[in-house]
Amino acid sequence: MITSIKSFLGSKALDESGSASVEFVLIFPVYLSMLLMSIELGFVTMRHTLIERGLDIAVREVRLGTGEVPQHDAIKDLVCANAIMVLSCKEKLRLEMRPADPFAFTSLDTTADCTDAAEPAKPVRAFVPGVANQLMLLRACYKYEPLFPKAALGSALSKDASGEASIISLTAFVQEPN
Repeated sequence: MITSIKSFLGSKALDESGSASVEFVLIFPVYLSMLLMSIELGFVTMRHTLIERGLDIAVREVRLGTGEVPQHDAIKDLVCANAIMVLSCKEKLRLEMRPADPFAFTSLDTTADCTDAAEPAKPVRAFVPGVANQLMLLRACYKYEPLFPKAALGSALSKDASGEASIISLTAFVQEPN
């Protein structure tokens, strides 16, 4: 009995007739989800890198400024001007800046204050320009809509009520004396 089962299964295992539809059905969704996940991750990485670049260039301008007090809208314009290819940057970017004491350091709140399209607009959370030789913390939060919100990586991202995910970037700098 066992030998007949072995010979039957052995003959089916060596049989090359038919099609590869079962293997295709099993493996293609895995390849497709990996492809979609890599595209989504590439765009997330690109956005994050561009926001970081824009924030670094804006902080350099603020840090080495010629004495004028940096204002929220001017810094936001600098970040968005240097974060090329970031869509709707001025509408979806939110900045928060406050001084920090290096001897009794307290960081910014753990939850970033990002905009939510489902909620009414909130005023700027905290934006204190700072004075010379003062340590400043600056956080930027950018909201974006994932390319594939229902696919592998898009479904794993934490999103708000309007379906937008966020990219948060934080930097610290010291105001240069005039």
